[in-house]
Amino acid sequence: MEAERTLQDEELARLGDLAAQLRVDSIRCSTKAGTGHPTSSLSAADLMAVLISRHLRYDWRNPRNPANDHLIFSKGHASPLLYAVFKAVGAISEQELMDTYRQSGSRLQGHPTPALPWVDVATGSLGQGLPVGVGIALAGRYLDQRPYHVWVLCGDSETAEGSIWEALDKAGHYGLRNLTAIVDVNRLGQRGATELEWDLDTYRRRVEAFGCHPLVVDGHDLTAIDEAFARARQATGPTVVLARTVKGKGVPEVENKPDWHGKALKEDMAERAVQALGGVRQIRVTGPHPGSFSPPAAPTVEPPQLPRYEKGAKVATRNAYGDALRALGARPDVVALDGEVSDSTRADKFGEAYPDRFFEMFISEQQLIAAAVGLQVRGYRPFAATFAAFLSRAYDFIRMAGISRADIALSGSHAGVEIGPDGPSQMGLEDLAALRAVQGSTVLYPSDAVSCAALVAQMVDRKGVSYLRTTRGKYPVLYDNGEDFPVGGSKVVRAGGDVALIGAGVTVHNCLAAADELAREGIDARVIDLYSVKPVDRQRLLDAVRDTGGRLVVVEDHYPEGGLGAAVLESLADLADPVRVSHLAVRGLPGSGTPTQQMDRAGIGVNAIVSAARALA
Repeated sequence: MEAERTLQDEELARLGDLAAQLRVDSIRCSTKAGTGHPTSSLSAADLMAVLISRHLRYDWRNPRNPANDHLIFSKGHASPLLYAVFKAVGAISEQELMDTYRQSGSRLQGHPTPALPWVDVATGSLGQGLPVGVGIALAGRYLDQRPYHVWVLCGDSETAEGSIWEALDKAGHYGLRNLTAIVDVNRLGQRGATELEWDLDTYRRRVEAFGCHPLVVDGHDLTAIDEAFARARQATGPTVVLARTVKGKGVPEVENKPDWHGKALKEDMAERAVQALGGVRQIRVTGPHPGSFSPPAAPTVEPPQLPRYEKGAKVATRNAYGDALRALGARPDVVALDGEVSDSTRADKFGEAYPDRFFEMFISEQQLIAAAVGLQVRGYRPFAATFAAFLSRAYDFIRMAGISRADIALSGSHAGVEIGPDGPSQMGLEDLAALRAVQGSTVLYPSDAVSCAALVAQMVDRKGVSYLRTTRGKYPVLYDNGEDFPVGGSKVVRAGGDVALIGAGVTVHNCLAAADELAREGIDARVIDLYSVKPVDRQRLLDAVRDTGGRLVVVEDHYPEGGLGAAVLESLADLADPVRVSHLAVRGLPGSGTPTQQMDRAGIGVNAIVSAARALA
């Protein structure tokens, strides 16, 4: 018993030294950079010292080992602590930490990104790390069926974000026993006290209400932390370690003081702090190894048999999305998620065929996107769908997915005034602009079922955030089965040299009807289906300018800012010759009515196109 007690004392001393090193390195790198969040790092140092030494099963030499646990810093501003951890495990050097933190061109950025191979996703927009962790844990429990654990360090301030509770709700619903949130309850936010301060009992009751198991600990008691993490690993459901900590712990000059958030210590103060913490150390940590699991051999999968449609038949592109997604389900890496509207988005077709790879996120659009991002961390190809309008609820998650270089496919249905009587609350009229603005994104808007299915098939292997806009109503199939629709391309649906009518999605059909009317007046109108909104087919547009004398009518079921018209005008902005563009878009606030009434009232119907073309021709 005495030997066991001595060993325990030695281990506690070692953990205490490691925690001190993490604090010292957090101070040193942020002071050297003159910027950063050292006090937010100091509060969680004990938690991380115990985790990486005794509970995080990770092969630091092989971050791609599929057996590795996952560690996500949802409180991404505590990057000094994360990078101090990476130094302690030998992943980065002392020189990289001290000389490059927050510097131009460094991979040790102010908030973590996957520029580092040990970082799964970009964090720093608070409330996102835990929802992404839910997606990774879903993969572990239901798809990979491997024993890795997902650990997410959260700040107490970010528990004011609704997305944290969406995440805990879904973790409880899906019984994610392989997920542990570690909440660093240090009481102080950016401008003062947090909402609940150190009211651990309220935190506990809220966690329990969402079906998760709370573990309340002193976040500076190494033994208590160790016991909590051990219990979390053996839990039968998702756990939340609620750790009462002190912001700035270990540095008396800043401990529990409100005006030190996001401020690096000055050099003289940093020197005193380092000395008080016992000076600089160079401890190297070898935590538990996960073992290795060889991934099963990839099954041989035949190319998906995409749905086929009769030319001229009326089919909604949302139906084609569901058909194509179901066909892609032949690939075992394809998964689908929906926001409780799958009977409208038609994602239910995939769910019926592949229920084990379909995840219902209910009306939790932030969690919908975050789960998709988490699933792609584990190598899956997620498709997430909801109404185009509702993606705006999750826009920050989409934006962060772009920063994470996440490969996810999104589908927004019920877009534009074309949806008819439901009214403006249901009409996606900003989605093209929003998704075009995401770094590295692809934005697609097919006009018929054949092109929709072909584009869905390409999204599955497309890098970055891909977005497909679908239409509620049924419209004629324009193209032959098997026709190619390359991303970045377009189609000339009708030839003509007097004026070019440029549409995407539903407005292609309006342009075709307008071209028929114009032909009766002797005006030869070209109709272009600009199904790839980003990247846009600049060469096709240049050809149209050349052949029509620069007379273009762009028609979109979208607000005028940032959508199809903006894509066209931006593409042609550098032309020396004048281009006459009539841009028809939804410029007023819509109401209710039939689809035709709505489009006519918005000025994007057939008559409006004819009038605009006449004025140019």
